[in-house]
Amino acid sequence: MRIAIAEDVALLREGIVRLLLERGHEVVAEISDARDILKTAKELHPDLMIIDIRMPPTNTDDGLRAAIEVRTKISPKIPVLILSQYIESFYASLLLDDDQSGVGYLLKDRVTNINEFMASLDEIANGGTVLDPEVVSSLMHSSKDLALQSLTVREREILALMAQGKSNMGISTTIFITEGAVEKHTSNIMSKLGLINEETSNRRVLAAIRYLNR
Repeated sequence: MRIAIAEDVALLREGIVRLLLERGHEVVAEISDARDILKTAKELHPDLMIIDIRMPPTNTDDGLRAAIEVRTKISPKIPVLILSQYIESFYASLLLDDDQSGVGYLLKDRVTNINEFMASLDEIANGGTVLDPEVVSSLMHSSKDLALQSLTVREREILALMAQGKSNMGISTTIFITEGAVEKHTSNIMSKLGLINEETSNRRVLAAIRYLNR
């Protein structure tokens, strides 16, 4: 997979580069300034872009805004993973608003399992959606939708895990309940969100995430 990395902290960027190379991927660009993100996307059209939120020139939200421009101005088909220490609910909503396929938002502090991180990259590159549970929680709390407010604590927990792309078995293993219980909670979630007629779990997850951004 051809991957471009936008991260201004050299030590972290080099660490990610080394990990990707060891796993057989090709790093086509290493970007330290958000102003180079659009140019890289347009000229190289990578299979995936990993982008930090806070980058030069202003060290605020330059990276995330550039990621949105990549999706809206260059190509919505370029998969993007936001990897950051911060949650920016407003811009995260914009990133997810029009097309959730091939989008991820993970917090750096929670990326501790290399195999899971690499699996997330594959999921995003293949058109999936991977969101950190804290990002999902933030989006839900920022929403004024009554349907979301009606979800129980357990249902919100399961929705967050669904947003990470976890299967019913994966959710069952993570929170130590039976797959049958997961299926029941999932059915309740989709019913409350008006998504009960979605045909596959993947479509239900994508529709649920779209719903979170209304």
